[in-house]
Amino acid sequence: MTTRRELANAIRALSMDAVQRANAGHPGMPMGMADIAQVLWADFLRHNPTDPRWADRDRFVLSNGHGSMLLYSLLHLTGYPLTLEDLERFRQLGSRTPGHPEHDPECGVETTTGPLGQGLANGVGMALAEKLLASEFNRPGFNVIDHYTYVFCGDGCLMEGVSHEACSLAGTWGLGKLIVFYDDNGISIDGKVAGWFTDDTPRRFEAYGWHVVPRVDGLDGGAVTEAIEAARAVQDRPSLICCQTIIGYGAPHRQGTKEAHGEALGADEVAAARQALAWPYPPFVVPEEIRAVWDARAKGARLEAAWRELFARYARTFPELARELERRTRGELPGGWRQSAGEILETLAKQSAPQATRQSSQAVLNLLGPALPEILGGSADLTGSNNTLFKGARTLTPGGPSGNYLHYGVREFGMTAIMNGVSLHGGLLAYGGTFLVFSDYARNAVRLACMMKLKVIWVYTHDSIGLGEDGPTHQPIEHLTSLRAIPNMNLWRPCDAAETAVAWTLAVERRAPTALVLTRQALPQQPRSPAQLGNISRGGYVLIDPGGTPECVVIATGSEVGIAAQAVSALNASGRRVRLVSMPSAEGFDAQDAGYRESVLPRAVTRRLAVEAGATAGWWRYVGASGRVLGIDRFGASGKAADVFPYFGFTADNIALAIRQLLED
Repeated sequence: MTTRRELANAIRALSMDAVQRANAGHPGMPMGMADIAQVLWADFLRHNPTDPRWADRDRFVLSNGHGSMLLYSLLHLTGYPLTLEDLERFRQLGSRTPGHPEHDPECGVETTTGPLGQGLANGVGMALAEKLLASEFNRPGFNVIDHYTYVFCGDGCLMEGVSHEACSLAGTWGLGKLIVFYDDNGISIDGKVAGWFTDDTPRRFEAYGWHVVPRVDGLDGGAVTEAIEAARAVQDRPSLICCQTIIGYGAPHRQGTKEAHGEALGADEVAAARQALAWPYPPFVVPEEIRAVWDARAKGARLEAAWRELFARYARTFPELARELERRTRGELPGGWRQSAGEILETLAKQSAPQATRQSSQAVLNLLGPALPEILGGSADLTGSNNTLFKGARTLTPGGPSGNYLHYGVREFGMTAIMNGVSLHGGLLAYGGTFLVFSDYARNAVRLACMMKLKVIWVYTHDSIGLGEDGPTHQPIEHLTSLRAIPNMNLWRPCDAAETAVAWTLAVERRAPTALVLTRQALPQQPRSPAQLGNISRGGYVLIDPGGTPECVVIATGSEVGIAAQAVSALNASGRRVRLVSMPSAEGFDAQDAGYRESVLPRAVTRRLAVEAGATAGWWRYVGASGRVLGIDRFGASGKAADVFPYFGFTADNIALAIRQLLED
């Protein structure tokens, strides 16, 4: 009869073999946590390898993603479409087994991990989504949303600040379906962590409001089983299982050392480990009797079939709820969405008085709320400043079962990583707000969202020197350029209510991240023809055209469009021919066909001026060597917006002067 240890040793062997063949990787964690993984995946995890997208599957997140071979071994052994050849090509270009897990839902990889702590925060988001959807859709006798989120993490995850942010919220929200396994092996890349990580981790998590199972022997399958059962018995709090393990367990000369963390063991040590583990098989060979025990396809199919039978009865009893849940699970928008989007633009286009675009954004949200029941909003302690709370929103409170608005507190990084987890789970559309300058705190989670092409929406307000007296610490300068540089990002900086409406509706429709960058100060509304309104969605369009071939083209975004419009209108009235292009989304404009781009920015017109109250670096590709950029390549200054804008040259007179200089040159 196959023992638990023999099953766990299959993980150890595949992991050390793959790392050895690649001569790169982290064998220590997979070898240390193999017994924990065996118990969890064999006895508790509800999943179906033949249908990795099953909506009610348990989620498994490997937050300590450097130990990726643990996850790849589990997926391969249990029957996901990850072949032995994939394992043999670990860390090779084009393989399905990269050095750190990359989101691959068809193969069972729930999220991209590696930057430590973020997988743990993603798990909080997944567990939050499960709780909110269960509250909304479950009915007595019909728990159609009823699954756990399990997370593996290590010392590094818990040292990273994002773990404090996310885990504090998990305790506040009472996420009882979240169970985290802490690999307490005492080793990181620099060696024994006792010299720099002396936190009392169990007490820290107890202070967050978690249920903690301390001092579990992570090499004892029976002890791990008892710990999981104890965690599952607590439904009102998330659980942390503190597993004491030995990094690189089974490698007689490397186990328990920093060398086992991030280096291949070496051929001699691999051979010694085979002998110590009583694993006599050649590299990448797993006996059929062990494979048969690991194979979870038949069991998974039975679990999903039972759930589908339950859902079929649910659909007969609650047909409208079932249809809504299926729509959300598929990620489809409501049937009347296009009409709603049109009504939103029509309403916002009627705004005539000057208005901050953060207020325009809230006006859009007030219309989006009833049209999108899946919306889940929030802010990092700046709700009143970000204008992210919409009419009729229900705030999630400690102990409360449901809600569609979250007060994240001053936790920008945690908020963003949690939003990623919500998006990965599915069924909800998450947006979250903070000041643009504080996107720096969340930058790595923003990057991962773009890497995974997650449908999340960031509401970044106080977008420039226009926020005024708070000064250079709060005035973003380089942020627009740096965010636009992230692949798969779509950043919108609207100039008025109509552009804000279009930005929001396109963000809702887009299956990738969107950043909405909004002003604190009021902006004038720009007059437009129906054709111009239609062209907003193209990211850049002609807002003022003198007729005929222009002498000069001015490109502006956000709060600078209104100032540029004054300058352009005055020059055209004096007989010049200057075109003003509003470009709220450079990415959207770049995605248009060449003919449209030429119609907006004719190549023959080389006298071009870009105007944006931020770093100039990204605009030279539009204005060329013969053009100019009016921007800011230094930090801001404290003072009233009405004084700061002229101080940095953002006045109609100064823009007109720059245009005249271009024309004279």
